Amino acid sequence: MRTLVSPGALRSPRGKVVYGVVFACTLVVFLLAFMFPLYWVVTGAMKSPQELAQTPATLIPHEWHPETFADAWDQLSLGKYFLNTLVVAGGAWLAQLAIDVPAAFALSKLRPKFGNVVLGLMLATLMLPATALLVPTYVTVTDLPLLHLNLINSPTAVWLPAAANAFNIYLLKRFFDQIPDELIEAARIDGAGPVRTLWRIILPISRPILAVVSILAVVTAWKDFIWPLLVFPDTEKQTLSVMLQRVAIDMPLNVLVAGMVLASLPMVALFLAFQRQILAGLTAGSIKG
Repeated sequence: MRTLVSPGALRSPRGKVVYGVVFACTLVVFLLAFMFPLYWVVTGAMKSPQELAQTPATLIPHEWHPETFADAWDQLSLGKYFLNTLVVAGGAWLAQLAIDVPAAFALSKLRPKFGNVVLGLMLATLMLPATALLVPTYVTVTDLPLLHLNLINSPTAVWLPAAANAFNIYLLKRFFDQIPDELIEAARIDGAGPVRTLWRIILPISRPILAVVSILAVVTAWKDFIWPLLVFPDTEKQTLSVMLQRVAIDMPLNVLVAGMVLASLPMVALFLAFQRQILAGLTAGSIKG
């Protein structure tokens, strides 16, 4: 295999030094690119409002105010809005798993007639901008077809539109396609139906991709702003993103930034806790055999 630098040159003393320097510089650049925004927002929350707003900005706070996080928790009533957001994100996650996993399994292994057409139509929805779907979706949740229910100020107004996610269905289908059909045939011979096959065979070996879909579902629901803003006019039921925007005008800048930091901590912790499963799931569907 031809490469930019030959293996012999890399094994030489000079090649090892050059490689080490280039690798270290690249690592430092990427580390700064990813870590500096986190440092900036955390230290910004611990500055005074005057120092945070001054120009030019200070890289290190002149005075540290870690009590700003406690002030943000109390003044913004973050506990209540954390609970609201947790209910919305948790319900959206469960709804997506309940709909997307069986749909992907059916398209991948049951292979219904016109299944490819259905998949193509679902993927075609990804080409529509999200803003183009706001009005028809809003009209639907204000008067739910057949049941004639108004879902405004209810978490179900977020759960139902989030349930059928074409991108997650495609990810799951791609992963299920790599599972040998012999496993499905063996289960069918043993008398297992589609539901039992999905529950006992497919799901246990699909944990990596389920972790990816779960992270995508939770993060999307947690940080969503436009749709919760429309369906939660009651301020007591709003999510964190909507509440932070609503109080931004009246709240001290450092308290607002501290609230943003606290609001983002659960998603950062979630990614750190499941990063191995996420990376495994992202690569598993692309490997044949």
